[in-house]
Amino acid sequence: MYFRKAQKADLPAIVRLLADDELGSRRERYEDPLPEEYDQAFDAIEVQIGNQILLAMEEEKVIGCIQLTIIPGLARLGMKRAQIEGVRIDKNYRGKRIGEALFKEAIAIAKTEGCGLVQLTTDKQRNEAYRFYERLGFSASHEGMKLIFKTEK
Repeated sequence: MYFRKAQKADLPAIVRLLADDELGSRRERYEDPLPEEYDQAFDAIEVQIGNQILLAMEEEKVIGCIQLTIIPGLARLGMKRAQIEGVRIDKNYRGKRIGEALFKEAIAIAKTEGCGLVQLTTDKQRNEAYRFYERLGFSASHEGMKLIFKTEK
């Protein structure tokens, strides 16, 4: 297994991972061809400094993904923070510590970028994910909130 930054050609594999669970299947549209919104979002990620999708690879197969965004800030004496989102491991590879290795790689990148903390949110329905994050040292130190806008599509 190795890690690398995602390329546009990886989009179908990434969307497949994002859609491959109960919650993701309601949020994502894994179809051929992929909806144009995924191409547009990937392009926006590519041009934003400090934003990337990191992949776990086995040979040439995408087996995991994580989006890592470095966020500069003024609070905490101008401390940078890293935001982790879109974490998925191929269901055939779960339980093999691939997620843990992917997180360690993302955290190492965050440290190299000078971040003082790494933050993430997880859906309250994802009990296993919550336990996984705690095992990695994350703590539920804050209560998160979201305002979701309905879009017409």
